[in-house]
Amino acid sequence: MKYVIIPAYKKYFIFTEDFTTKRNRIDEIALLIEKNGKMSLEELAKQFPDVSDMTLRRDLLELEKENKVIRVRGGAMSVLEVQKRSGEAYAQKSTTNTDAKKTIAKKAASLIDEGVSMFLDGGTTALYLAKELPDRPCHIFTNGLAVAEELSHKKQPEVVLVGGTLIKENLSTASPYTKVFLENTNFELAIISASAFSFEQGFSCVSQVESDLLKFILSRAKMVYMMLDTSKIGKIMPYTFASPDDIDVLITDENFAPDVKKKFEEKNIVVI
Repeated sequence: MKYVIIPAYKKYFIFTEDFTTKRNRIDEIALLIEKNGKMSLEELAKQFPDVSDMTLRRDLLELEKENKVIRVRGGAMSVLEVQKRSGEAYAQKSTTNTDAKKTIAKKAASLIDEGVSMFLDGGTTALYLAKELPDRPCHIFTNGLAVAEELSHKKQPEVVLVGGTLIKENLSTASPYTKVFLENTNFELAIISASAFSFEQGFSCVSQVESDLLKFILSRAKMVYMMLDTSKIGKIMPYTFASPDDIDVLITDENFAPDVKKKFEEKNIVVI
């Protein structure tokens, strides 16, 4: 049994909520979000006036654990809606290793100063970082369509979407002409992620044109932060775009192996 506090006639009463009642409400919320594609906490509160905001947030957290919704600032989006917008491959990646990606995103967001000029890639970890970023002035360049869409909900960041050929796997863009577009652009910070990493092959991805873009970004950035969850360790993708020597900070999750961390630290890389 779970205790829930609800307002009634300006007083507070306590009642017990059984599992069936809770499950029925969660399922109803899932259906509403699936029907509408996306709903805010305020919209859900109107549908469930006797349920507190805190309880609704817990319901959304439960649905996210069940991979039915993706929580966004102020509400949640249906996974099916993400699939419609972004393609199944990206949607599947965005709902895989979510705890690790959220941990990494929160760490990365805490390292970003107001007013910074930065490049953010189009990976799913970058999408979670876009959700975590505070709404304050900064300049963000990105080649991620979903990342740019998420950032569009914030008022203060200035966002530049880099164009090029669509890479469906990552819902990102890249082109040889991007170098011309960005040749006079300076990045105080580049925050990127990799599809795979090994000490022998370095950081790698699935697209040659994206690999070339990331190499160029690394050459323009004053500082490079690499976001890497433990599921990518020991894997190899076709195109290497960076080695450990190219990065300044490695941001990872709590399951990162101590022996791997030690190897990075021996190269004077800060591991967070």
